[in-house]
Amino acid sequence: MTADFDQFLVHFNQYITVKEVLKQDLNDRVSAQFFKKGEIIHPAEKICTRSYFMLKGLGRTYYVKDGLEISEYFSAEGEWINSPKSFIQQTKDIYTIDAIEDTFTFALHVKDLVYLFDKYPEMERYARLSMGSVFGHLMNRITIQRFSTAKEKYDNFLSAYQDIHHRIPLGMIASYLGITQSTLSRLRAMK
Repeated sequence: MTADFDQFLVHFNQYITVKEVLKQDLNDRVSAQFFKKGEIIHPAEKICTRSYFMLKGLGRTYYVKDGLEISEYFSAEGEWINSPKSFIQQTKDIYTIDAIEDTFTFALHVKDLVYLFDKYPEMERYARLSMGSVFGHLMNRITIQRFSTAKEKYDNFLSAYQDIHHRIPLGMIASYLGITQSTLSRLRAMK
């Protein structure tokens, strides 16, 4: 096992106690994958069969509407990235995932995840607890998008992505916020 795998385990240990047998099964089932900046991690219109744990780098989930890329969310070190609906339901959807920076991940195939859920009840607990924070983030995003001014959206973005916002290109931030890049520039100038 490597230092990268130890970093991976630190994430799990925030939610559950990882016993040696589970640790070995996780090690046997994840595969290291590297993506260059700009490389597609998961293309739209394909079934998402893997979830990627971000060890280093930055990823973005987005869709294309009227020829424009609309950023939906960003994932950085210590987080999972996948196309949730496609991954869970094993159906095609509209989301593409790309690497904003050179990105190193551990990939876990959906079949391996199901195996881990079936064999280790604590993995079900891990999924429930870790997904709770993701769900909370997405619910907050929906509320902010519907009922907030551009400034409030930007302030919320800075808070939600406080550790990584400076690494995300401005055009991607603007599309995430649903505002123009010139409006984003004015908001940034007010800070």
